[in-house]
Amino acid sequence: MAEEVKLLMTWSSPFALRVVWALKLKGVQFDSIEEDLSPFTSSSWRQYPLLPDGPYDRARARVWAKFSDDKVSPSIWGVFIKQGKEREEAFDQVFENLKFLEEELKGKRFFGGEKIGFADLALGWIAERVCVLEEIIGVKIVEEEKFPLVSAWMQEFVKVPIIKESLPPHEKLVTKYAASERNFLELHSLNEFSASCCNSWHEKISCVKPTEFL
Repeated sequence: MAEEVKLLMTWSSPFALRVVWALKLKGVQFDSIEEDLSPFTSSSWRQYPLLPDGPYDRARARVWAKFSDDKVSPSIWGVFIKQGKEREEAFDQVFENLKFLEEELKGKRFFGGEKIGFADLALGWIAERVCVLEEIIGVKIVEEEKFPLVSAWMQEFVKVPIIKESLPPHEKLVTKYAASERNFLELHSLNEFSASCCNSWHEKISCVKPTEFL
């Protein structure tokens, strides 16, 4: 009897998409019940190995997956949610991270070589999510002239049928993230206003003599 697989997910989660892509590449049937790519997908279904055979290459693929979560993701989200000088600093970090990805893609179609692998799935959110963020903030994050290999990989990745058919609706994502950006900016402005009020209040208090309360 075939193993029954159920996937709990939210439609907009880039982490859930990793699992969807992995299962589809392996040809595993599953029921989607609208949680993160777990290592068991590489070992439980061997029809489409996501990790290379050699221990060095397997470790390298995992390093790129960690690089995506620990470095690339925070820097790109920083560009999205920050303003002014903080956004400029986030851009600098994005460019540094993209340089590493550009170097890794030399002579390759995908991070996994000629076919999609573990690192591609971990970094795949860049290919499908960055264009959404760029549309909202009106600024290009991944410039083709500066990062031709990363740009080519992004286009190749989303053209793969299994990947393409699983992508969330673009306009729906734009609406969702535009609302998130507005909420964040409103909260940020409120926090700045509160901080300003507190500073003003402390200044007034410091000017009051103790005898004035008597």
